[in-house]
Amino acid sequence: MTARSDFAAARDERWFEDYSTGTTSSCGPLEVTQDDILDFAEKFDPQPIHLDSESAQNGPFGGLIASGWHTASLMMRLYADHYLSHPASLGGPGIDALRWVAPVRPGDELTLHTTVAASRRSKKQPEKGIVHTNVELTNQRDEVVFTCTVINMIRTRPQRQEHIEAASRRRR
Repeated sequence: MTARSDFAAARDERWFEDYSTGTTSSCGPLEVTQDDILDFAEKFDPQPIHLDSESAQNGPFGGLIASGWHTASLMMRLYADHYLSHPASLGGPGIDALRWVAPVRPGDELTLHTTVAASRRSKKQPEKGIVHTNVELTNQRDEVVFTCTVINMIRTRPQRQEHIEAASRRRR
């Protein structure tokens, strides 16, 4: 798996302050197999276009395709493994503007592209910030197959947290 990033720090050395607007990264490819598509569909999205190659051939996409939720899960795998800082990530309140732009088929190789769209420190909890990240997944032909905006809460640098707590104690 290859990765490219504008981040100054490695993934597990990143804190909120490193997620600056405009920062980009990419990683991949992640191959999608027919077995992966069938396994996911069987468990979570049992529609003929995801489960039955013959039936899917006569469907609207002219063949077997991954569930959109499977595609979103593959995005999340790449995002968690290559974009989010494990020591600083605090989860997130949601995803905006999720779109399945083109079908994902057996044999496709997906690459994750991220751009920090906005970041702001929390007013109520200054030891963390909110980061909005625009996400695209492309296939091996550089066709966009999935887009969304992910919202994450990220811890600030530990020394900053200590400074904030000390300043807060002094104000009391």
